[in-house]
This record gives sequence, structure tokens and C-alpha cells, in this order.
Amino acid sequence: MTDPERTIRLLRRMRAGDDGATEELLSLVHGELMAIARRVMGPARGAQTLQPTALVHEAWLRLAHAEGGEFDDRTHFLAVAARAMRSVLIDHARKRKTDKRGGDRERVTLDQVIVPFEESAGDLLALDDAMEELAASEARLARIVELRFFGGLSNDEIAHHLGLSTRSVERGWRTARAWLRRRLGAGGEPPE
Repeated sequence: MTDPERTIRLLRRMRAGDDGATEELLSLVHGELMAIARRVMGPARGAQTLQPTALVHEAWLRLAHAEGGEFDDRTHFLAVAARAMRSVLIDHARKRKTDKRGGDRERVTLDQVIVPFEESAGDLLALDDAMEELAASEARLARIVELRFFGGLSNDEIAHHLGLSTRSVERGWRTARAWLRRRLGAGGEPPE
């Protein structure tokens, strides 16, 4: 994990227009972003055309322009990084899906999607559709899933970022997992 104080200082320098801070921040958080990318992409990434390094670099390009580079703190930065990684993965999955012939989406279990979703671009697209549907009715629950799964944030970090109690985040995570399990037609246990 990165040094939160150093991260905050670099984010402030970035906000002030210091271009050197951007490169320094990337080198500071690169390992953490790579760990998140590896976890999100799962063990079968060798069969993928998108590798964790490419995911991190694509997400970083989007982060450089996200919210005008205005990040409040490390947690906010990682929350925006989570959204950028999700966006890169969805764009990549859509491209792969359109490259295939046919391509009707199938109902999948949450386990199949999240651990490891890369077996099929349709799995990730089904998860994204479900996440969009959840966000339309329960935006906070969708955000909790995004921050935890795509951002690798802990319940405490999510609570801090969203201004909630840790218990509220834990309840929200359980509720969101159950909702996604039903929506995706899952029969197994969702990820922890």
C-alpha cells in the first residue's frame, strides 16, 4: 500500500499544476494499481488480450483527465481509478464481443463473472449491464460494488469516501451481492 500522506502531497502538487508530481504519483501508485488489475483480471489472464499492465496504463490515461485531475485524497483517487479500470475493461469486452460472431449474452453466475470474468467478454458485459441496472435503482449499492471490486478499497475506505459507516457499507455489500446474484441468475456464493 502506498504512503497516504505522500499521495496526498502529490495530489495537491498535481492540482497546483506540477507536471513532475504526475509522474511521481504514477510511480508511487503503479504497484497498487497493478495489484488491483491482477486481482480483478483473475488467474486466467494469460488467455486475455488485455493484460494487467495495459489495463493500468489505459486507466492511467483516463485518470490523467478525470475530474480535471482534482482528487481530494488517496481514497478519492482510488475510487476514480476503479471507475477508470471498469471503463477500460467494459470497452475492451465490448470490442471483443463485437469481434465475435453472433454473441447473444447468456445468463451467468456472479462467481463466473467475478472469479474470473475474463473467460468471456459476455460475462463482463452482463455484469456491467447488471451494475447499470443496480445504479439506476440503488446508486449507492452499485458504487460500493465498483469501489470494492474494481477499486480494491476496503470497507473502511469505502465508508470514508462515501460518508457512510463501515456497517452501512458491509450491509450494502451484502445487499448488492444478493441483488447481483439474483439479476445474473447465480446459484453459487459470490466473492468475498
